[in-house]
Amino acid sequence: MTILDELRWRGLLADCTDLPVLTARLAAGPITLYCGFDPTADSLHVGNLVPLLALRRFQDQGHHPIALAGGATGMVGDPSGKSAERNLQTPAQVAHNITAIKTQLAKFLEFDGAKTSAANPARLVNNYDWTAPLSILDFLRDIGKHISVNAMVAKDSVRSRMADRDAGLSFTEFSYMLLQGLDFYHLRQAFNCELQIGATDQWGNITVGTELTRKKLGATVWGLVFPLLTKADGSKYGKTATGTVWLDPQRTSPYRFYQFFVNADDADVGKLLRVLTFLPQDEIVALEAGLKANPGARAAQKGLARELTKLVHGADALTAAIKASEILFGGPLDGVTEAIFNDVVGEIPTKDFESAQLAAPGASLLDLLVHAGLCPSRGQARKDLEGGGIYLNNARVAEAGRLVTAHDLLFGQYLLLRKGKRSYAVLKPR
Repeated sequence: MTILDELRWRGLLADCTDLPVLTARLAAGPITLYCGFDPTADSLHVGNLVPLLALRRFQDQGHHPIALAGGATGMVGDPSGKSAERNLQTPAQVAHNITAIKTQLAKFLEFDGAKTSAANPARLVNNYDWTAPLSILDFLRDIGKHISVNAMVAKDSVRSRMADRDAGLSFTEFSYMLLQGLDFYHLRQAFNCELQIGATDQWGNITVGTELTRKKLGATVWGLVFPLLTKADGSKYGKTATGTVWLDPQRTSPYRFYQFFVNADDADVGKLLRVLTFLPQDEIVALEAGLKANPGARAAQKGLARELTKLVHGADALTAAIKASEILFGGPLDGVTEAIFNDVVGEIPTKDFESAQLAAPGASLLDLLVHAGLCPSRGQARKDLEGGGIYLNNARVAEAGRLVTAHDLLFGQYLLLRKGKRSYAVLKPR
């Protein structure tokens, strides 16, 4: 299967500047390609995985990928897909974000040629290196001269913003596509880069680069775009009620990352398996068939969550995330670390109570169940307990007179209470 065949099967081939000619070029031998990542934050997010993994797919088939960190373009801000002007970042913010993003990029691309089958190591470049030395006159004469305002205004990213009288579009953001065009032109000169990839919202920026390279070098280069990562209802994927799903474990813990994909909608999971994993076609087809036959088992979602968590955070983090998930299904707490349990606490209603209650002889479990909100009264708590439906630290309690002391605290600071299968509460002494 060629790289284009794979992209097509995975639903990653939305458009190309000249697909027949690019197909012939790829058949002739390896190509150098690039994708840019602007440092708008100090972490990449789930949406960035689509182009990042696409670069890796090309590398695995012997091509030469370049990951571009946008130290220059990040100072300006891409208007594509934005309804209002971005807040400009300081040079210090951009530098900090670049450092963090470079570390993440290195987790997905192989930069050691000795570890690649075709001796094709990836490159990591920063467009600040060739943009900063240009004067404004050099930029206007050598770059701006070759791209007409008519063509720039016709781009969707520009037209939609200009139609909004309130938001508008500054000259700063209007010039963004020229900077991205300069990147393609420079990379063609420096590394014989012939292909730029990105999401469909980058089409206008990419075609400026193909046009600029053709006019200044007389060279043919191509742009290839894939669909934006969206849910079945058309909304952007990678957002939750609490915000963006980040790749940095300090921003989105491996447990929450894992849970995000375990909870993927049935209508989305097939596409996500194709776009965000390296699973082969037969395994994905089997998971989709299993989902259709037994949607309640959520085997496809679990397979997706396992693959992505391991890819992004590593095998140890995956093991910990699964362990944390099992807690909420009544799994034992043996071997659970405080860090894992802290992730779970964030998902469960938590209430404080006076630590003095745990002094000998201890606090009544019935009172704690009422305080936690799991039972409306001591009488109901007793009935639930006698019915076998009450658990302390995921161990069933049989005695109605059970007293809770400081010895029952998990990590010296938590009590995990459960009623039935899925009603949890955490009590934290103060």
